[in-house]
Amino acid sequence: MAIRRVVPNIQSQAVDESRDFYGLLGFEEVMNLGWITTLASPSNPASQVSLMTHDRTAPVVPDMSVEVDDVDAAYAAMQESGAEIVHPLQDEEWGVRRFFVRDPNGRVINVLAHR
Repeated sequence: MAIRRVVPNIQSQAVDESRDFYGLLGFEEVMNLGWITTLASPSNPASQVSLMTHDRTAPVVPDMSVEVDDVDAAYAAMQESGAEIVHPLQDEEWGVRRFFVRDPNGRVINVLAHR
């Protein structure tokens, strides 16, 4: 399984202010679904940060997102390990297949692949 990118997710009720702040570092908005806004570096598009007011289909805002090339294999590995699945594997209407899992530090990780 290959990792494609890792994105920190920041729960925020100050999305506009945060977008402006990260803009000072060179980030530009590349996605805005209303509840999640993703900012990326124009010179290195895989360098990203997401701002989330809430998660549209999951019970919590994840602490980070890890995009992998085979989300089904990642899900199977996490299940076999006994890790706590916070949000089950499912296809989302915005074009990703994902699940949430809790790491040993209590952080919630959104593991996804684009469809």
